[in-house]
Amino acid sequence: MMPPARPAVFIDKDGTLLHDVPWNVDPERMRLTPGAFDALRLFTSLDLPLFIISNQSGVALGKFSREALDPMEARLRTLAAEAGAAFEGIYWCPHHPQGVVPEYAMQCDCRKPAPGLIMRAAREHRIDLARSWFIGDILDDVEAGHRAGCRCVLIDNGNETEWLRGEGREPDIVVRDMHEAALAIVNAECPA
Repeated sequence: MMPPARPAVFIDKDGTLLHDVPWNVDPERMRLTPGAFDALRLFTSLDLPLFIISNQSGVALGKFSREALDPMEARLRTLAAEAGAAFEGIYWCPHHPQGVVPEYAMQCDCRKPAPGLIMRAAREHRIDLARSWFIGDILDDVEAGHRAGCRCVLIDNGNETEWLRGEGREPDIVVRDMHEAALAIVNAECPA
């Protein structure tokens, strides 16, 4: 008999978990955002599986190679371990419709706001999306999470510049940083 599906927390990488440094693939320049360390510790204390879901269009746009994602993933796992946490899965979308690298220049179902990576993670790890959360810093993250069936937290840190509202693009909760996001999720799940 298969174990029941579990809730999880899906986290955007750039601007949400890590400081947003454009086209950064240098693990030494990767730094957690304010509150991210405490958020990872809190989620781990609740035994919530953690996943990274990230567009990495720099591959398609020729800014860095697909192989550059491997040391980035290793650094993410190290940063999580320093907080006593672990990512159950890290999922990248290397595509972009206007890409210059033919292999990755395409419309896909995994580039946020499409929900493909979230859905794949849910299938591969038996995640109950209706009981899960997506944390991001732009409305494309919110839309991807909602399209997958998750509830969504928007970190309003100035990274969303267009504010194109619409169906599925209204966050369930708006906060200032990752720690506030974690506290809001805990309060929503375990009201006092």
